[in-house]
Amino acid sequence: MFSQSVIEQLGFYVYYLQDPHNGDVFYVGKGTGNRVFNHLDCAIDSDGKTEKLDRIRDIISSGLTVKHYVLHHGLSEKSAFEVEASILDFIGMGNLSNQQGGHYSSDYGIKTAEEINAMYNAETFKTDIPLILININKRYYREITENKLYDATRKSWVIGERKNQAKFVVATYRGLTREVYKIHEWFPVEIEGKTRWGFNGVLANEVLRNELMYKLISSFFSKGAVNPIKYLNC
Repeated sequence: MFSQSVIEQLGFYVYYLQDPHNGDVFYVGKGTGNRVFNHLDCAIDSDGKTEKLDRIRDIISSGLTVKHYVLHHGLSEKSAFEVEASILDFIGMGNLSNQQGGHYSSDYGIKTAEEINAMYNAETFKTDIPLILININKRYYREITENKLYDATRKSWVIGERKNQAKFVVATYRGLTREVYKIHEWFPVEIEGKTRWGFNGVLANEVLRNELMYKLISSFFSKGAVNPIKYLNC
């Protein structure tokens, strides 16, 4: 734990947690005070179950100690958010136990040169077609195949009755539309006693894909939005 003297000099900081078994960084965060140590306390004192807390408990039960690193300190809150987002982007959400991406990542986070061109040359997404935007940020990766992208998009989602009015699903990642699927049917998926939903479908026709892909959708998802689902025209 940090003393009060240390806390007052740290300011806002960005930190990460490392697994001593293999050196993997498994969580990145930002905060003030003793925030970096709060995850360990939570894993010990609560019964909560998350990937992060379970990993901390596994480390403790093996007789080892989670390694705590302060990556950068003396920051303003805004700068801390930006540094945190950059590290999350660089490591990749799929390699971390963070449940939410960094602030501003969709707009300013890591992108290929081609994606930068698409983003700043792209038109804003517009359509009168009843469809659902699904943000698959944590499931997407650079070399994702067509089949993997479909699987990442089609299930399993907490989604309401309005789904039945939608004709298409559009996969989105980092502020841009990535693919368009025509929905054939919805099916229930039972996960830990709760019903979620998936769909069976096919790629939309080429004309519609060209019309809707690589369009800006940032205005449809508020900053830091957790809900990956957005209904349009339905």
